[in-house]
Amino acid sequence: MAQVKIYGRRDVLIPNRARWSDLIQNALVASLGLPKDKRFQRFFPLDGEDFLYPSDRTSAYTILEISLFEGRSPVALKALLRKLMADAQTDFGMHSNDLEITIFESPRRNWGIRGKIGDEIDLAYKVNV
Repeated sequence: MAQVKIYGRRDVLIPNRARWSDLIQNALVASLGLPKDKRFQRFFPLDGEDFLYPSDRTSAYTILEISLFEGRSPVALKALLRKLMADAQTDFGMHSNDLEITIFESPRRNWGIRGKIGDEIDLAYKVNV
């Protein structure tokens, strides 16, 4: 399971929302083996005055926050980060300074999903990759 929050300037993020969604989902599937049809994403388009960033960023500056069950290897997590960064540069022509990604991992026991505790749910995919 991955819950993803995407933050960016409204005027840049909204026109590219579908492309971002596909890019993120494809990276999660390719890097972590998540099911293609399990897409949990929330977009937070912000007005310019509500999204402050350093002068070495552009209006394309985007922040991804990814919450995951713990258990993925450092190799798998780095593969996810590399894929997201490379695909953002390829698909959007984004400068490396304009994308920041944070992965937050927590034990399955800390998740409530479909009326159950996360570690009591049978998953259709592996977490330990």
